[in-house]
Amino acid sequence: MLTVDDVLKQVGEFGWFQKQTFLILCLLSAAFAPIYVGIVFLAFTPDHRCRSPGVAELSRRCGWSLAEELNYTVPGPGPESQCLRYEVDWNQSTLGCLDPLASLATNGSPLPLGPCEQGWVYDTPGSSIVTEFNLVCDDSWKVDLFQSCVNLGFFLGSLGVGYIADRFGRKVCLLATTLACASLGVLTAVAPDYTSLLIFRLLQGLVSKGSWMAGYTLITEFVGLGYRRTVAILYQMAFTVGLVLLSGLAYILPHWRWLQLAVSLPIFLLLFRFWFVPESPRWLLSQKRNTEAIKIMDHIAQKNGKLPPADLKMLSLEEDVTEKLSPSFIDLFRTPNLRKYTFILMYLWFTSSVVYQGLIMHVGATGNLYLDFLYSALVEFPQFIILVTIDRFGRRYPLATSNLAAGLACFLMIFIPLPWLNIMVACVGRMGITIVFQMVCLVNAELFPTFIRGLGAGCRGNDAASSRDQGGHFARDHRGCREPAEESKTQRKQDLPSGSNIRTQHTGSRERCFAGDRAAENLGQSS
Repeated sequence: MLTVDDVLKQVGEFGWFQKQTFLILCLLSAAFAPIYVGIVFLAFTPDHRCRSPGVAELSRRCGWSLAEELNYTVPGPGPESQCLRYEVDWNQSTLGCLDPLASLATNGSPLPLGPCEQGWVYDTPGSSIVTEFNLVCDDSWKVDLFQSCVNLGFFLGSLGVGYIADRFGRKVCLLATTLACASLGVLTAVAPDYTSLLIFRLLQGLVSKGSWMAGYTLITEFVGLGYRRTVAILYQMAFTVGLVLLSGLAYILPHWRWLQLAVSLPIFLLLFRFWFVPESPRWLLSQKRNTEAIKIMDHIAQKNGKLPPADLKMLSLEEDVTEKLSPSFIDLFRTPNLRKYTFILMYLWFTSSVVYQGLIMHVGATGNLYLDFLYSALVEFPQFIILVTIDRFGRRYPLATSNLAAGLACFLMIFIPLPWLNIMVACVGRMGITIVFQMVCLVNAELFPTFIRGLGAGCRGNDAASSRDQGGHFARDHRGCREPAEESKTQRKQDLPSGSNIRTQHTGSRERCFAGDRAAENLGQSS
């Protein structure tokens, strides 16, 4: 019986059609980076102080430098300098230019302090949602809520969008979620207030990760067996490219609304090209739409300049199915093996996301937001080494080793007092957890059958919920490049148990790729 992989061996496993489609979908992967970690720049918290009427005029009259103005008029150092002000009328003419507050203090008693009733002054040439909506001091928690909304959207949307991809097709899901993601990105850029900003961010989270996963599933189903892991790994590396580009774009556009527009509008252009990307023939076969699948395979053969096999009309799915398969969340737990795979992968997504976002948000070396983000993104590029090791060592051992390396690095960071050494260990952890993400995505695609592959990928919605509000902490605390001690210890201990669970997971060999597509995982049987 002729299968899709059999046809691809003759018409090209990674020919012109697949290469063109792969490059287009990689743009989608890169565009997901600003949504996932864009809060670093959208919600950056600069140095700030209370706005006190009259201070600017007094400073101009006295010819003070900024350092002198801060020394004479701002309480501090410490939190007082950012969230409290002297309750002084700076417009009174009796104030002198040399230590103007000395004449107001009676008997050496400290001057009374009050809250920032007139807003804040921010020391930045650009803007962020923090500076525009004054999300500092008592309202600083709203930054964390902003990121929590998109993470909640990831969690709620992953399974829902995964079901849509399995029920209505990869292409329909890709087009719908990409259009919604681009539109909500633009609406976020023009949001008039904080409440609408949260709503748009939540809705964007609902569709954005599903869009990324639809692209991932689609490209891995278009290529032949020999190239499947290569495109899967490079598709995720495109996300790293997006991180690098984001740092440069944020430097050029320091105002958050313009930056948000710059990362959202190009997604509309992708829609025009996605329209010409055909549906996955594997999914069509799982839905008993064989005629459409045959036409698409013939189209792939023409694009690759090859002749289709003479018996193309005998094309069928690898699974021995006699009726249309409808996806269900229960299918992820129907057989003992699938239950085991599902629970292990859900746990790996959970721990990996906590560690990944923790490291990407907290690693800093120069004190410059843009350079630190760029350097931490460059650390991810050595992940390509798994391309040359995966055939030799399989999936299980690299996955377990990378997980243990990341967990050990995070644990050691608790006890390392030297900043430079701490950063180097963090970089090792960052590279390790990036490889874990690569491997988990690849194994996820290989272990689940075609008709529930989107739902299987949707299990990664657990990582979104675990990500919590770490982006906000980076945006607020970047100047010190360190998280609070207790949070740091908890964060660094999260990943250590992950590696031990991998020993129970089967290694996906070359012969068992897309094992769920085989009769061995016969989902028609009940457990």
